[in-house]
Amino acid sequence: MAYHRCDLFAATGRFSAGRRDRDSSGRNREEVLRDAKPIFKILALLLIVLALFMLPPVILLGLENDPDLWAFLKSMAVVAVVSGSLLAWTWRTAVELKTRHMFILTTSSWAVISAFASLPLVLGAPQLSFTDAVFESVSAITTTGSTVLSGIDNLSDGLKLWRGLMQWLGGIGIIVMAIAILPFLKVGGMRLFQTESSDWSDKVLPRAGGIAKASTVIYLGLTLAAILSYRLAGMGTLDAIVHAMSSVSTGGFANYDASFGIYHDRPLILWLGCLFMLGGALPFVLYIRLLRDSRGALWQDQQVRGLVGLLFVVIATLTLYRVLAFSDAPFQALTDVAFNVISVVTTTGYASADYTQWGPLAVTTFFFITFVGGCSGSTSGGMKIFRFQIGGLLLANQLRYLVHPSGVFAQRYNGRPLNDEVVRAVIAFSFFFFLTVAVLALALAALGLDMVTAITGAATALANVGPGLGNTIGPAGNFASLPDAAKWLLSLGMLMGRLEILTVLVLMTPFFWRK
Repeated sequence: MAYHRCDLFAATGRFSAGRRDRDSSGRNREEVLRDAKPIFKILALLLIVLALFMLPPVILLGLENDPDLWAFLKSMAVVAVVSGSLLAWTWRTAVELKTRHMFILTTSSWAVISAFASLPLVLGAPQLSFTDAVFESVSAITTTGSTVLSGIDNLSDGLKLWRGLMQWLGGIGIIVMAIAILPFLKVGGMRLFQTESSDWSDKVLPRAGGIAKASTVIYLGLTLAAILSYRLAGMGTLDAIVHAMSSVSTGGFANYDASFGIYHDRPLILWLGCLFMLGGALPFVLYIRLLRDSRGALWQDQQVRGLVGLLFVVIATLTLYRVLAFSDAPFQALTDVAFNVISVVTTTGYASADYTQWGPLAVTTFFFITFVGGCSGSTSGGMKIFRFQIGGLLLANQLRYLVHPSGVFAQRYNGRPLNDEVVRAVIAFSFFFFLTVAVLALALAALGLDMVTAITGAATALANVGPGLGNTIGPAGNFASLPDAAKWLLSLGMLMGRLEILTVLVLMTPFFWRK
């Protein structure tokens, strides 16, 4: 598709002043709409998928004769009308996407899906305000796990299922995005894990598409294994389904206000939670290699070794701390620490206990591990472990240069050389990540939030973790009491964190919209 000297914003008149020579003839607007049609067509198809995901709650609520059935039927009707209208307008449009389109589509798709997914929460029994409903759905779709709901135990089964389905849908979307989209957009060093050497062509790359399909099958298999495991361990059927979906997606929505604390006296369930949260935080491409007879694929990966090593050190340290400082029983301490540390590092956001009551060492540790995240190509958020590892390599090389200024030192990661493009992307992402946390925290503080809530709220939104620290948004609290403006800021932060920040920031630059 040819590019013209126009942009999508021109349709709203924002940049029309400089293009009067073309606006006067009407051609510019036509070109803009024609250029945008492929994006709207894909958005329509995604909305149809969203409507299909509403069917399981509809069936469940229909069987239970629950009034929330009407909320879902109305929501499906709205989604059907919007998607049908868009498809009617774009039906004959060929989907040919350039890199510029992909930036717009990636951001707009997550925002649009989150907005329409909030409808059952507005129309259903919780009758949330639009702000609260969007916050809850953004948190679900981005698998962040922050919530404004209290009395979750009393929600209808359909709404509980919907919360789990939103996170499950977001989880598979994250995997596909990380494997098939972000590497080609050269965002945040993700090109390091590119599966094809060529750039974007007029259609999705076959190899990337094949890997995405295989990852979907594995994702479904992990989910089914989690459902069966939780059910055999003593969970009810609905609890097993919802918690399996939110474990594998590293989303963290639970069916109870107490989160996994409801199972605190059943360690088997907590350890199964550890297993499936960790499973969701590992690279799905490695699962494919593992199934193709590469038995050492997981452990040979530098990311996986780094993640497991970090978890081992943190869990061992905090377990010893709790045994010595609080005289906890060793196994109980190990279970509680392992579950909550894995939950935070993988950005799941479950809580089996209020770890803010574990003393200053634990609170400080949990704050720092909030930023880590799991592996690239997984469902987890955060900065991703590979960026910390690459940062360590750069630091080590810089120290060598100080001693041997004329030396030449090879930089390799996972057996592959680190090129300047990847290093530059990692440094840029890391800088903008912490800059965004700082700006967001300052904005939250300006709205009246205390320092702990502002800083940890910003961090947990950007890292897609879920709970923050403190009495308000800590593991024992929720986000309901925050002002609406803070919820919108945090919703934006969750989307930016999930989309690797730079994907969204580039849309805010004037040069992106100029050809």
